[in-house]
This record gives sequence, C-alpha cells and structure tokens, in this order.
Amino acid sequence: MPARDMICEELLAPSQTFPSIVIGPHGRIEPQGSFAKAQVQFLNPDMRAVDDLVESLDRAQMGIVAHYYMDVELQGVLQAIGRKQAINRSSEEKNRPNGLISSEVIDKIRTQDVNKLSSRVAIADSLAMGDHAVRMCKDGAASIACLGVDFMAESVAAILEQNGFGHIPVYRATSRAIGCSLAESAERQSYRAWLEMASRSEKPALHVVYINTSLETKAISSSLIPTITCTSSNVLKTMLQASAQIGPELQIYYGPDTYMGENLVSMLDSILDNGWDDARISSELHPMHSRESLQDLRNGIHVYPSGNCVVHHMFGADVVMAVRRSYQDTFITAHLEVPGEMFQIAMEKTLGGNGIVGSTSDILHFISKKVEEAAADEQQTKNINGLKRRLKFVLGTEAGMVTSIVRSVQGILEEKGSENVEAEIIFPVASEAITSVEGDVDLSIVPGVSGGEGCSTAGGCATCPFMKMNDLDALTDVLRMVNNDPGSLILKGHLPPQRLKGKFLNGVSAAELGAEPIHYMRYLTKEKTLPEALVKRVKKMSK
Repeated sequence: MPARDMICEELLAPSQTFPSIVIGPHGRIEPQGSFAKAQVQFLNPDMRAVDDLVESLDRAQMGIVAHYYMDVELQGVLQAIGRKQAINRSSEEKNRPNGLISSEVIDKIRTQDVNKLSSRVAIADSLAMGDHAVRMCKDGAASIACLGVDFMAESVAAILEQNGFGHIPVYRATSRAIGCSLAESAERQSYRAWLEMASRSEKPALHVVYINTSLETKAISSSLIPTITCTSSNVLKTMLQASAQIGPELQIYYGPDTYMGENLVSMLDSILDNGWDDARISSELHPMHSRESLQDLRNGIHVYPSGNCVVHHMFGADVVMAVRRSYQDTFITAHLEVPGEMFQIAMEKTLGGNGIVGSTSDILHFISKKVEEAAADEQQTKNINGLKRRLKFVLGTEAGMVTSIVRSVQGILEEKGSENVEAEIIFPVASEAITSVEGDVDLSIVPGVSGGEGCSTAGGCATCPFMKMNDLDALTDVLRMVNNDPGSLILKGHLPPQRLKGKFLNGVSAAELGAEPIHYMRYLTKEKTLPEALVKRVKKMSK
C-alpha cells in the first residue's frame, strides 16, 4: 500500500479516526498516530538546556509571556523553566539548598499550573499575557519576552504602559514581522469601508473588535466609530452588557473574525430555539436580559463577512463528518473561531453539558474540570473493581495548547491520587493536511512539528505557522543580546512595531486611540459595566 494511503487510513480509519494522546496516572502518556507522536516528543525537554536558560533569564531579569499556541518544543521548555524557577525561589525563601526542599513541595510545583507558580514564565491567551507581564514587572522584571505574533507584543506593551511600566522593553522573538491572517484581514480597505458604513447608522452603533488585531486597526476603528476590544472569553458578555446599558436599538458591528461572529449569532439562535425562558436567561446569561431583549440583541449584530484565521479554517466538511460519525460518546470542544459546521456540533454538545465553545482558556478549564470530577468520583466510590474510565475530548482548536492540557491533567490525577482515570485528547486533523516529501510522490508524512506545520490544501493548519516563528533558538538569541549587548540596533529591531509613533488621527494621538478600546475592555472586566464615556459616545453618534 502506498505511504499516502496508509497515512489517510491512519487518520480516517473507523477504529481511530483521528490521532490522539492518552494521558494516564503516574505521568503516563500514550500517543496514538504519527501526528500525536510529533506533539509528545518534546513534552520532557533536556534539563541541561533548561538550566542554561534559567541562568540566562535570571541574569537578564527577564520575564516570558507566551501564547497557548506556541510550538510544543518551546512550550515544554517554558513549562520546565517556570517550575525550575519556582523550585529555586522556594529554596531561597527557606534559605536552603535545593536538595533540602521537601519532596512534597517539589512534587506540588511539578504538577501545579505554571501560571500559578512563583516564576517569571506564563503561558496564556492574548489578554492574560499582558496581565502576567504586569505581574512580572511588579516582581522586578527588567524586560519581557513576548512569544506570539506582533499584535500580541503590541497589546502587552500597551497594557504595561497603562500600568506604569511603559519603560520596560517588550521583545519579540524575531526582528521579522510575525503576521496573522486574521489581524491582516482587518487592515484591508474593505474593513475600513465597512466601519465607515457602520458609522453612518441612524441607530446607536458600537464596534466590538477582536483583540487579535493590530493597534493600528484599533486606532483607525476608534477614529471612525465607538470601539471596544473583546476576547473570545468575554465577547458574549461584552455584547450582552452593551445591549443592556444602551438599549434594544443598539447595533453591534463585530469583526474581523467572521466565523466567531456568525457563531455568536448561531449561539443566540440555539438558546432562543431551545426554549430558554426569561428566568434561565437572566440566571445563566445576564441578569438584565430576557427572551425579548436577547432577540433584539441577536437582530442587531452585524458581522464582518471576510475575515478568518488559517488555523481554525482547517475544520472542514470531512473533519465534521468524521466527528459526527465516530465521536458520539466524546466531549467536543471548539474555539469560537472555528467554521460553523464544527461549531454546531460543539454547540449541540454544550447545550447538553457534553462540550464547550469558547476561548483557549475556556477549553482548558472545561477539560480540567471534567477530569477533576471523574477523579473525585473515583475517590468517593473507591472504584474497588479497578475499572478504567477514559474521558475523550476532541480538541477543536490549535494543537499547540496540548502541552498546557497535558500538564493540567497530570497535575489533577497526581493531586487526586487517581489510578484509573484517563483523558484522551483527539486531534481532528484533516485528511488533506499531509505534506509530501520532495522528490518522492509516494512518500508522505503526517503533519506535525516536523511535518510542514500540518497545513492543508483547503487553507487551514493544525498548528499556526506564524506562531511557529517563535522557537527556542530565537529566544536564546534574544537572551544573549539582552545580556551581552542590550543597546544593539539588532535588539531594537525586536521591539513591537511602532507604526503609530508620532501619528495623529483627527487631531488625537494614534497611539492613544489604539489603546482606548483595550482600556474600555479592561474597565468592563473590572467594573462589570461599560465606561460612561463610551456609552455617551455611542448615544451621541446616533443623534
């Protein structure tokens, strides 16, 4: 049988439609399929390299904030760095050498969420990256390495500025532009024209812009129409609160992520079609909403029609068909950015308590919670028969976040003393996401870390090619420059893009306009209400 046929058989065979990773007690990890093996091979990094990086980071007084979608090799190293730093700090606080720290303390550090440790490493979503950077600066960090795409470095720098740490440099992993297909879709003239049309609305209008956009996009948007930033975690809450405060005539223009916008409308339709009454809507969604107000909100949402992410675009018809055919007994998770077919499956499961649609953080929390519940149930029933219980999760987002999932599940199983609970993380990799070996038409390899980033001819990728511009060598180079030549012109090229520096829009600083939607979002997060200045501007524009 030709190699390509064997690969397709591995990906789409009835007994194992997709590659997966089984996470079991006592640190056991079993990859199923070549794609999964490529993800697993870097979970336990070379500790000599980790020790060298810890020493370099300490010398540089540098913190690291990285997105969940980092390369698995880099994520494995970052997790190890964070735990090593936490062990070192625990030793220093007790004034003891490492060898005298109790094994219980070390075990707890090794299984705890790295973001909750006393370290200068965090792996999080776009917004939380900025929050962790602020925490690290308060702890004495003299610089921050931001491992993500360019708009993330811009956002982290803007959040540091808002919190009084504008003097702390934020370094990207490379001096080259690290783009994003989604962010770039909002930089086209068509997006500006769409906003100009929205600004002429006779009804109150608010632009809700996804945080995964550049500061320039946010600045231009703010100059045209009242704008607030959102994340995939808070986009629905933002819309609900805006509608409650401004009224039923509010028109919400959401962009640039077309899939997410359409999925939000579909979610509201599902809630209304499934007969949620006023009491349930008020209790589970928003205390100021009812069926009538929710219908008004749904009717007032306008979605930009031409923006998507190459990663989440991968979940096409064959993937959806395979999920429906072979994974009826499986928890389905889906990022809000995935195409509608995949979203609908996850939404159906979510309404029954067997799935989640949301952000990367929401997906991680859902999987962790289900594993924790199963482990707690094992403790209560004492499972005297020793029967294995395997929870299966289809991972409807970028494969890179599996590192955080593995560490979370391992920590829960260790903490609960579980002997029989397992979690299987399933990668819905499209059959066409196969990279041919140059010069050999019959030999192909399954996509993965060493397999062309898992990109398919349909336009999607199992892993983000832009995120993978952040790698271990690049981080090491940045550290070397910070320690040995901090004033070098090359290092300055690693700072976030400065496209707004010295520019003005309608007489207002473009940098201030770009940061304004982020400020509004952070105010909403803290105060649970929209800022009065934003509400007044929305109402004023409609008069």
